[in-house]
Amino acid sequence: MNSRIKSVDNLSFEGKKALVRVDFNVPLDGDFNVTDDTRIQAALPTINKILKDGGAVILMSHLGRPKEGPEDKFSLKHILLDLEKALDRPVKFAPDCVGDEAKQLAAGLKGGEVLLLENLRFYKEETKGDAEFAKQLASLGDIYVNDAFGTAHRAHASTAIVAEYFTDKVCGYLMLSELENADKVLGNPVRPFTAIMGGAKISDKILIIEKLMDKVDNLIIGGGMSYTFAKAKGGTIGDSLLEEDKMPLTLELVEKAKEKGVNLYLPLDNIISTDFANDAEQGTSKSGQIPDGWMGLDIGEETRTLFADVVKNSKTILWNGPMGVFEMSSFDKGTKAIADAVVDATKEGAFSLIGGGDSAAAVNKFGLGEDVSFVSTGGGALLEYMEGKELPGVKALEP
Repeated sequence: MNSRIKSVDNLSFEGKKALVRVDFNVPLDGDFNVTDDTRIQAALPTINKILKDGGAVILMSHLGRPKEGPEDKFSLKHILLDLEKALDRPVKFAPDCVGDEAKQLAAGLKGGEVLLLENLRFYKEETKGDAEFAKQLASLGDIYVNDAFGTAHRAHASTAIVAEYFTDKVCGYLMLSELENADKVLGNPVRPFTAIMGGAKISDKILIIEKLMDKVDNLIIGGGMSYTFAKAKGGTIGDSLLEEDKMPLTLELVEKAKEKGVNLYLPLDNIISTDFANDAEQGTSKSGQIPDGWMGLDIGEETRTLFADVVKNSKTILWNGPMGVFEMSSFDKGTKAIADAVVDATKEGAFSLIGGGDSAAAVNKFGLGEDVSFVSTGGGALLEYMEGKELPGVKALEP
């Protein structure tokens, strides 16, 4: 992490209004109830530090992807009760994130009070990184705090541009722990270091895989992307996921692993199905021998044993992407086996970082979030940070 960046611990918020960018992009059900409040809970330490100092908190976030201005289903008013319950105090709500009413509510805030602004993405200016919009947001507070790691890779008005209008700008505890834990893996990892890469597309992970080749001892590849490897090596994959244009690239990666002395592990067998459905006909197949009319939807038992053994003997573990369609109970055994192996290794003293997105969802689905070292809240942001890219939301906090 950049040593020039300050955290909330470097400031006292007494008598100040903190404009805090949080990531409250939480899932809601059909009745607008929050179904997973992980992101709200993750922001509490930063909010409570400011309140304990005697400061006031103005929270800003996005929710979903509204297309044309305000939409009720994307209103942050739906999370108000959950937020009040989590903070154990009333929270005021501004029906807009800029404008007179937001200004008046912010101006009237006293120490110990919390104000939640309406969805930032009701304005196109937010994602465009509009300076005038950022300036209006900045006028609401005295100190800027960014605690939204999940959006740090976007140069949006509230994540990067707004910081230009503050002398005091710091990162929150969540952002701090995200960067510190990523650095544990990137910096000088305890060996053996194993990276587990899954998910649908190799194109989403190519940069991180190439970057990790210089760092890891073991690289495990599963999920949808593994079928492109199998096909490139001359196998048959039936109707499984395939990125045909990436086949030459997979062969290059296999060669690169050999050159760099990295142990590359690919699936030995697959759980296959006739249809992308939980109750469809199932079978097993050796990797690269999937018949026509069938598709691979999970790693098989032999692969689960192999991958788990590698993981259990590791001292540093990075996991990004599931091994199969874990959302369906018929195809979640591979991802569950990896999750269990990561937990076992962690219990034996390994450091395990779960890389946001689907991996975080899987770990939480199996109730294992507390049994690993760190679960990242930012899939895309973490990948870009690990690829060596500069994150605009982090860069903006530099003095």
